[in-house]
Amino acid sequence: MKRVSLVVMLAIALVMGVTSSAQDRLRVVVTYSILGDLVQNVAGDAADITVLVGADSDTHTYEPSPQDAVRVSEADLIFENGLEFETWFDELYEASGSSAPRVAVSDGIALLAFEGEEHEGEEHEGEEHEGEEHEGEEHDHEHGEFDPHVWHDPNNAIIMVENIRAALAAADPANEATYNANAAAYTEQLVALDAYITEQVARVPAENRILFTSHDTFGYFGARYGFGIDSALESYSTESSDPSAAALAALITEIQEAGVPAIFAENVANSDIMQQIADNAGVVLASTLYTDALGAADSPGATYLAMMRYNVDTIVSALTQ
Repeated sequence: MKRVSLVVMLAIALVMGVTSSAQDRLRVVVTYSILGDLVQNVAGDAADITVLVGADSDTHTYEPSPQDAVRVSEADLIFENGLEFETWFDELYEASGSSAPRVAVSDGIALLAFEGEEHEGEEHEGEEHEGEEHEGEEHDHEHGEFDPHVWHDPNNAIIMVENIRAALAAADPANEATYNANAAAYTEQLVALDAYITEQVARVPAENRILFTSHDTFGYFGARYGFGIDSALESYSTESSDPSAAALAALITEIQEAGVPAIFAENVANSDIMQQIADNAGVVLASTLYTDALGAADSPGATYLAMMRYNVDTIVSALTQ
């Protein structure tokens, strides 16, 4: 009888130990899915990670839930992109009463200002926009002075990883060696990714290196790998946007004059209107790119590395036709 009691007590002690260990793990909140994957690769099993804006969801237009406020209030450490990418987060953080340190992983990156043509019904790039909306659009993408989509250059992702590593190590010194090792291993993969993309884009003829996209998100990709970016399609990529005949004709003419064989939609936008534009312009609507969010777990964009490889393979295939 005593032996049975001892076994039971030992089992209870083990369970309590596991529970206590789990409770001692660093609680980390991350604002969006792409950043969540970077944090997960550095943290490994040493931290509990919660991502607020999940796969295939648009961080620009996200509306936080009461449960998000609870998650933020319980966090030991918070990672965000910064650069006004998560325009809703300041209010959420204040409402939660959290005192967790906030880490903007874009710190230290050479930033690009928003530049380019202004299109009818589109936010003017590089300007401040307070409470404005695109015509026929429920939500606008409010941008600050600088382009926040820094992750589309793997070299920027390397800086983000270093910021993540340093913050995790400072918050959880007991696991510093784990964070250092994970960050070093992942950085090697990011260096290899940059080399892969460089090799692949070399196949695209110079005259085809223009990305007509449904959102102004590839500035850093274009700067790194020699692509021009045309976001003329941005205003017409949402469910409710319906371009006028004149606007549609202007878009079609612009695409045809560029001479590109394909245009691109993204995983957080509606592609129906994009297909209409492609059909009228006589070009291909390429397979959807992953831009501001990862794809679902069973998709080719389930991780940052997979997303970037898929995107470049799709771009190269579409523009070398």
